[in-house]
Amino acid sequence: MPNGFTLSEIFNAKPSAIYKAWLSDEGHSAMTGSAAKVDGRVGGKFTAWDGYISGLTLELTPDRRIVQAWRTTEFPGDAPDSRLEILLEEVEGGTKVTLTHRDMPNDQAESYRQGWEDFYFKPMREYFGKRSQP
Repeated sequence: MPNGFTLSEIFNAKPSAIYKAWLSDEGHSAMTGSAAKVDGRVGGKFTAWDGYISGLTLELTPDRRIVQAWRTTEFPGDAPDSRLEILLEEVEGGTKVTLTHRDMPNDQAESYRQGWEDFYFKPMREYFGKRSQP
């Protein structure tokens, strides 16, 4: 997908645990290892990684789906927010997390793909426990 990507992994946790962690200050901070401020409602703002990441929650389907407008301090000032969709699917052994990130500034998708792996999925594996890759 131009200017975007999809990542999936299975974590040894219930969808509700991942959903709640993603949408709370304490949970998001614990699962990533970095301070976050999250208003976990539709229309709620969030910041993570000392303000490097910021955005707005657009849609929520409890324990199943999170859609957010998302940007970092590296986005050009006139660039629109990117769109992040997180799908949570209960599977044998845990939850399959499918993260689709699109509408990123030109030529930045690969660095953000690596960032999701290094700064989210890796600490989430430690926090929730890793089961297997889909």
